[in-house]
Amino acid sequence: MNYQSQITQPNEYQGHIAEVKQLIKSKNGTWDGINPESVARTRLQNRFLTGLDIARYTAAIMRKDMAAYDADAANYTQSLGCWHGFIAQQQMISIKKHFGTTSGRYMYLSGWMVAALRSEFGPLPDQSMHEKTVVPALIEEIYAFLRQADARELGGIFREIDAAVKAGDSAKEQTLLAAVDNYQTHIVPVIADIDAGFGNAEATYLLAKKMIMAGACALQIENQVSDEKQCGHQDGKVTVPHEVFLAKVRACRYAFLELGVEDGIIVTRTDSLGAGLTQQIAFSREPGDLGDQYNAFLNCEEVAPGDARNGDVIINRNGKLLRPMRLASNLYQFRPGTGPDRCVLDSITSLRNGADLIWIETEKPHVEQIASMMDRIRAAVPNAKLVYNNSPSFNWTLNFRQQVFDAWKAAGKDVSGYNRAALMSVDYDGTDLAAEADESIRTFQADGAKRAGIFHHLITLPTYHTAALSTDNLAKEYFGAQGMLGYVHNVQRKEIREGIACVKHQNMAGSDMGDDHKEYFAGEAALKAGGSHNTMNQFG
Repeated sequence: MNYQSQITQPNEYQGHIAEVKQLIKSKNGTWDGINPESVARTRLQNRFLTGLDIARYTAAIMRKDMAAYDADAANYTQSLGCWHGFIAQQQMISIKKHFGTTSGRYMYLSGWMVAALRSEFGPLPDQSMHEKTVVPALIEEIYAFLRQADARELGGIFREIDAAVKAGDSAKEQTLLAAVDNYQTHIVPVIADIDAGFGNAEATYLLAKKMIMAGACALQIENQVSDEKQCGHQDGKVTVPHEVFLAKVRACRYAFLELGVEDGIIVTRTDSLGAGLTQQIAFSREPGDLGDQYNAFLNCEEVAPGDARNGDVIINRNGKLLRPMRLASNLYQFRPGTGPDRCVLDSITSLRNGADLIWIETEKPHVEQIASMMDRIRAAVPNAKLVYNNSPSFNWTLNFRQQVFDAWKAAGKDVSGYNRAALMSVDYDGTDLAAEADESIRTFQADGAKRAGIFHHLITLPTYHTAALSTDNLAKEYFGAQGMLGYVHNVQRKEIREGIACVKHQNMAGSDMGDDHKEYFAGEAALKAGGSHNTMNQFG
């Protein structure tokens, strides 16, 4: 099946009606209470019957977008992290409203937000302590809400068709029928965080299958040890040898292939830039092999044969005996400053062993820093493409103001009026330096796509922060002197004037669709909620 063509088929609406008419006719009158047009509508309002249908459809979208980016770096893609299906739904409704298309826009499922917001244990740090089952459950929830967005929007079009037919306006009816046949779904790719696999390769495979069956077309997996996993922007990260990681990458590919999602995307993330420790010494058969390259980054000291201590692990390299620096935790240290080299090796190795996209977790958003590694990676794998975390863990204002400060200073420009350490201060907001920094932030995604091979830009935790900020603003006003005006002025009035569909919250939750179904099932006997006494009528 061509899943890319699943959504736009000429005369699809009329085709469904004709097909169901024949089916009803074949039942010799026992199905005469079924309306063929109503069946066509329910079918089109639910175009994806399973999560695997979604995974196949969205994987084809990502593959097409990756090819478009290879042709022109201006065709980069974006996503925002979501921690609830409703948040995902409202994002896609907003994108369709403002831009008319969902093309190039995805969803990101953040393991950090799952841990912080969705675990039955309550809020947890990003250390893979949350239940792994909540990840596929959230994917399924996101797509349930996106499918409901389709059903709601198409339901509105069907009501307009009925009104046009009743008014005898055939031209408008045909326009609306064309809108149904050319309808663009709210269903978009989800890049889903599988952390470090929540265990060994078998555990990774089992979880990957659940995530794919829920609808994920892209799995993002990182090279940290699963039982010591840390957030990418915290200290104490521990990586694993390449062969250990590649076994999990292959497990993800087996999961995709078993389920018939041949276009499935694997995103391999390296945390080596900030990871100073490894759990184990890699197995090596001969000098220069992958294990030997990994071990070459270890912080070692040369020892004589008689100087070995009790319990020492000794590496023989080029005829020399080397003792890796081992901590009391039984972890081994890498040599300081080797992070970029390890990131490059990690990325090339992943791409040569089944990864489709790579992710380098950095400590700051700096295009040239990212590009310095991507240039080396692309020298080995020319079409290498990066997924990049535009993280809220970065202080974007301070980072970019300091970048401008450093560039000005290097160019001999007078920076005596600025205190580099205090550039976050509101006192600098109106300065030329702040304006240049803000412009660099604005163009960061386009610049990174062009210069540093970034195919996909995502913000991991944006809706975590927006929920906190908007709730703080409402609480301050409503519980303060403004009282109810704090809600009306800052929420409802803005919803109405900015065209936020959710102002009609009963409609958003599905009450109108429920009325449609009641009419399908019971005809004139249907007891509907959307009558003249429904207060949602106050909103037009």
